[in-house]
Amino acid sequence: MSCELPIFPLNTVLFPGGVLPLKIFEQRYMAMTSERMRERRPFGVCLIEKGQEVGAPAQPHAVGVEARIIDWDMQQLGVLHVTTRGGSRFRILDSAVDREGLRRARVMPIADEKPLAVPAAQQGLLALLREIVAEVGNERIPEPHDYDNAVWAGYRYCEVLPIPLAARQKLLELDDAVSRLEIIQQFLQ
Repeated sequence: MSCELPIFPLNTVLFPGGVLPLKIFEQRYMAMTSERMRERRPFGVCLIEKGQEVGAPAQPHAVGVEARIIDWDMQQLGVLHVTTRGGSRFRILDSAVDREGLRRARVMPIADEKPLAVPAAQQGLLALLREIVAEVGNERIPEPHDYDNAVWAGYRYCEVLPIPLAARQKLLELDDAVSRLEIIQQFLQ
C-alpha cells in the first residue's frame, strides 16, 4: 500500500537502523521537520541522483529510507540540529515539488529483510565489525547490536566503510543480506 512522504535528498545514504545527524537551515526543510516532529511521522531520505543539497530541488534516487527524528536541538536561531534513525526502505513511485520547493513523493514500502544468521563464510567479518562499533561508539551505532544477524551486520558495514556513494546506494537497494556481506567481504580484501 503506497503512502506519501516528504523527501529530503542528500549526498548520503541512510540505512535501516542507522543514525543520521542533520543540520537543517533551509525554510522548506525547517517546515517539513517541524511538521514531522509535531505529527511524530517519518520523512524520506534519498541519495541525490541529480542536483545539489542546497538550492533548487534535487532529483533523488528511487530507493530511500524512512527517517524518524529521535533528538533535536536549536542552539542558534534558524539552524536546527536533528538526529534521525533509519526505518524501512521504500521505492518512489512518483513525486512532485510543492510551491515551497519540497519534494513530496508517493512511495511503496519495501518489505524489511528477515533476520538471517551470518553464514560461516562471512563469520570472519564480525570481529572487525565489533572493533569498529567499539571505536565509533553507541552514539553512532546505537544498541541493540545484533552481530549474528547478516542484515544488521551488512548495513552497519555499509555505513562505516569508505564506500563510494553510488555503491552504497546499490547495497541499499540489494534485497539479499548474504550477497551484501559477500560484496563487503570482497571490498575489504
